[in-house]
Amino acid sequence: MQAFEEGLIALLPRLRRFAHGLSGNAADADDLVQVAIERALRARGQWQAGTRLDSWLYRIVRNAWIDTARARGRQAKLILPEEAGERAGHDPRPQIEASLDLSVVMKAMEHLPDEQREAVALVLIEGLAYREAAEILGVPPGTLASRLARGRAALLTLVGEG
Repeated sequence: MQAFEEGLIALLPRLRRFAHGLSGNAADADDLVQVAIERALRARGQWQAGTRLDSWLYRIVRNAWIDTARARGRQAKLILPEEAGERAGHDPRPQIEASLDLSVVMKAMEHLPDEQREAVALVLIEGLAYREAAEILGVPPGTLASRLARGRAALLTLVGEG
C-alpha cells in the first residue's frame, strides 16, 4: 500500500486546486481535501491497484463537496447569515490572495451552476481529458462538453472579456 500513500501525497496539490474550484475559497478547499483524504484512507481497500487513483480521489472530493453543500443548506436554516457577523471583525484573506487574476476567476466561478463549475475545475484547471472528467462526474462526454462550453462562456462574461 506504499504506492497508494505516495500517490495520495503526490495528488494533494491537484486535489486542493479542484476543491478550491468547487468551494470558491482556500479555507473551505483545505477542509474539503482533509475530509476527502480521511475518506480515502478509510476506504483504501476499495481502490484497485492499476486503476486511476486521481479519478477515484476526484470523485471522493466531489462527493464530499456535495455533502458539505447539503449540510450548509440545512445549517443556513438554523444560523444567522454570514453578513450578520460582518461587524465582528475584518477578514484579511482577500488581501492575502497571491494573484488578483486568480481571485477574480475564482470569484466568478462561484456564480456558475455546480455542474459547470465542476466541468471547468476538472478540465480547465486540472487539465483532465474530457473522457476522464465525464467519467468522474458520471455524465456522457457530450454533456461534459456542453457544460464546459457554457461554463467557459459564462466565465468570460463574468470577468469582463466576453
